[in-house]
Amino acid sequence: MDFEYIISGFKEGIEAMSWLEAIAVFFGIASVFYSMREKILVYPTGIISTLIYVWICFQYKLYADMGINAYYFSMSIFGWYVWTHPKEGKAVLPVTWLKPKGWLVSLGIFLLSYGVLYFVLSRFTDSDVPYWDSFTTASAFVGMWLMAKKKVENWIAWIITDLVSVPLYFHKGLILTSFQFFFFTVLATLGLIAWIKSAKKYESEAHSYSGA
Repeated sequence: MDFEYIISGFKEGIEAMSWLEAIAVFFGIASVFYSMREKILVYPTGIISTLIYVWICFQYKLYADMGINAYYFSMSIFGWYVWTHPKEGKAVLPVTWLKPKGWLVSLGIFLLSYGVLYFVLSRFTDSDVPYWDSFTTASAFVGMWLMAKKKVENWIAWIITDLVSVPLYFHKGLILTSFQFFFFTVLATLGLIAWIKSAKKYESEAHSYSGA
């Protein structure tokens, strides 16, 4: 795949892009920006984007990704509630690191969802990318769960999801969405750096408070 082919595909994608895809891309990028800054607007903007992508993924036979966007919607409602209802005595839900148990739970979510999704896609749908589609969906399951819990590691899951999604959507002809995921990879990397700093800040404040 040479550079000219990519540019040509991008131009064709822009020309073929529907207004629905453009809106979904816009709100998807806005959602990531708000997430990086720990702003509650991550959820309403994300909800708009995911609802649109449910329809888009159905049209392009990306059934697992259609399911993940429906999952995003429900997890956005859950995350919206969790972020606005911190534990008693705390003004906000702090950014924290996963504990060993959390890593095991996350791995379990990934393996279980991947196995179920691949079985369903390969046996009961006409998907031509069951391995690919199942992988991005399973890793995104983990990312959305960890984001709702405000865990630093959610960005690692998103980086993996985005990197694999770039060639997947390019392969399916959704060029603009493919470039969106490339941009998401950059944003997720910046988000990881920002949340590491935030977690350290919350830890420092907690130690200062406990030592007071």
